[in-house]
Amino acid sequence: MKLGFVSAILEQSSFEEVIDTASKLGFDCVELACWPRGKAERRYAGVSHLNVDALDEKEISYVREYCTKRNVEISSLAYYPNTMDGDVNKRNAAIDHLRKLIIASNKLGIGMITTFIGRDQTKTVEQNIELFKKIWPPIIQLAEEYKVKVAIENCPMLFGRDQWPGGQNLATTPKIWRQLFEIIDSEWFGLNYDPSHFVWQMIDYIKPIYEFKDKIFHVHYKDIKVYEDKLNEAGIMAYPLEFMSPKLPGLGDVDWGKYVSALTDVGYNGFTCIEIEDKAFEGSMDLILKSLKLSKKYMEQFVI
Repeated sequence: MKLGFVSAILEQSSFEEVIDTASKLGFDCVELACWPRGKAERRYAGVSHLNVDALDEKEISYVREYCTKRNVEISSLAYYPNTMDGDVNKRNAAIDHLRKLIIASNKLGIGMITTFIGRDQTKTVEQNIELFKKIWPPIIQLAEEYKVKVAIENCPMLFGRDQWPGGQNLATTPKIWRQLFEIIDSEWFGLNYDPSHFVWQMIDYIKPIYEFKDKIFHVHYKDIKVYEDKLNEAGIMAYPLEFMSPKLPGLGDVDWGKYVSALTDVGYNGFTCIEIEDKAFEGSMDLILKSLKLSKKYMEQFVI
């Protein structure tokens, strides 16, 4: 497996600074944030370390050569919008940029994007599956044409009142995965597997690795800490951030030994990226770099 990190945590850094940081710290790869240029709508979103709108042949050569010289791969181009937003204008803008990333990923020789399915948070699961049938087949058809894998993260995008009641990502459980993969049966459509989101949903995060082994294209290492006292006070129907918090790997409730062991069982040897969203390590570049160093040191017990 190749160990890297999601670049969004270095939101103030340039592309070169991100790759240099990865190289200096000894990471193999970076999941490169590629949002449209503009104001971020939420925490860890809106970061753009590569402007795909300005990606001509000269820039493509520059990006590839820069990474090669520093021995750092780009695991995927990352963009996590809501492609099924109830606001049609926002939906179409997200889809348009996602299509650009598919083409850019091909031109850069990466062959993968990481993203969300999206969801109209005001509609039921069943209604959203019908919406998925309309929106996503053309996206995957484009990915097939350009031979780019689309890896969907399983984050429910349900944290507080802004995402209530349904959250902003449909692909959140094994049951729903089966339905989506039955609707779009494509070798280019799969998962960016993050165990932390299953922890607070009270879902077994080990078992699905075996069932969906052929669909795991990319892996995240992010931990979650569930505060039992807060859960007992608020209940599972509360806003999730009332009873849980993202943490660095090893500082939450994921059993990383079991998780990586299961990945080795199924023969996964692809990209694995640490995702930093721990508020205890925000506020300065020193803290951010410390979070990357600590996370890398911890995960190297299992991945070297």
